[in-house]
Amino acid sequence: MGDQGRGPGPRPEDEDRPAEAETAPPRSAPLPYEGVWRFTAPAADVSVPQARHAVRDLLLRQGVPVADEVVQGLLLIVSELVTNAVRHAALLSPTLAVEVAVGAEWVRVSVEDNHPYRPTALEADHGRTGGRGLLLVREITRESNGMCDVEHTASGGKVIWAALPLKPAQA
Repeated sequence: MGDQGRGPGPRPEDEDRPAEAETAPPRSAPLPYEGVWRFTAPAADVSVPQARHAVRDLLLRQGVPVADEVVQGLLLIVSELVTNAVRHAALLSPTLAVEVAVGAEWVRVSVEDNHPYRPTALEADHGRTGGRGLLLVREITRESNGMCDVEHTASGGKVIWAALPLKPAQA
């Protein structure tokens, strides 16, 4: 994996900051673990565990100070997003891209494919055995005080992303 530049979509630093954040002096250089990494994979079942392991290994290798419970939620999000791309986009998108962006206080993962369909989180239907992946992503993100969204790409596909704070949400 190499630093390939930032993908589409808003980042946590784009959000409105509280007034006290505006008075803090700007940092002169990024922290050693900050950066953006992007890799592609075939839209195949084998890519689900490979993407999960690649993200976990990247966080470890870069020394990202992320809490264990955040890592577990993040890896589940990666699994769900890659699984959805494999199941629902492979016909029009034989490859998918996974991006990991790490900032001083957050980590963002995204999965991009070339299928134009923009999924929505389905309502919980206890009689169904599937179709809850985006609900799970939304719930993990909400419980972590993070953000998630689905956006169209310039090429007509979509990118689904979730950003979580490095430290767990205070209960």
